[in-house]
Amino acid sequence: MVSEFVFAAKAEDVKEGEILTVQVNEVSIGLTRLNGVARAFRDVCTHDDGPLGEGVIEGEEIVCPRHGARFHLRTGKATFPAPAPLPFYDVIEENGAVKVRLES
Repeated sequence: MVSEFVFAAKAEDVKEGEILTVQVNEVSIGLTRLNGVARAFRDVCTHDDGPLGEGVIEGEEIVCPRHGARFHLRTGKATFPAPAPLPFYDVIEENGAVKVRLES
C-alpha cells in the first residue's frame, strides 16, 4: 500500500541549518533543508530514542543533543555511535507546502 503525501509545514518555515519539529498523523517528524532541498526524518535518535529535533545541524549531519550521535542528512547513515540509520521520509514541495509520505 502506498501512502499519500500529507501536509507537514509551510515551505517558508523549513529553513537551512535549522530543525523544525512537527506532528504528522501522530508521528513526530523533523524537517530541515540541505542545499535548499527539504528533508524529513523521524524525530527519534536510533541510539537512545532521544528527540533529534532538539539537536543541531553541523554541515551535512544532524547531532543528537543527548549523547552526540550523528546522522548524515542525505543518507540517514549513522556516522557516530548509533546502531541503526535514521529513517527518512519522502518529501515533496508544492503550492508553498512541504508534504511528507510516512509509509511506502
